[in-house]
Amino acid sequence: MQTAAMGCAACGVKLEGLFSQTFFDQLTAEDQEFLEQYLLAGFSIKTLEQTSPLGYAAIRSRLDRLIANYNALKKMDAQKKSILEQLRRDEISVAEAKRKLERLSGD
Repeated sequence: MQTAAMGCAACGVKLEGLFSQTFFDQLTAEDQEFLEQYLLAGFSIKTLEQTSPLGYAAIRSRLDRLIANYNALKKMDAQKKSILEQLRRDEISVAEAKRKLERLSGD
């Protein structure tokens, strides 16, 4: 899937087109910030521990959660692609594809 529109809630401006989006873009702001801190620490928990108020256990826990969130996004994307492929091959109806996609998204 590709993002087709973006909008600013503050000013109401909306852009339409085809935009690339990675799984990293879909992480929460908190997870993105933690990932940036981890990257800047040279992917070293020890270095991150020295430069942040978090201890080793808290850093490891957040890293494990970030990895789980990223894997969940990848899995959901694969499931969406599978549903759309089933629809393309006429194995399921549009209504069935819509229902399955809504269930995946939690809508």
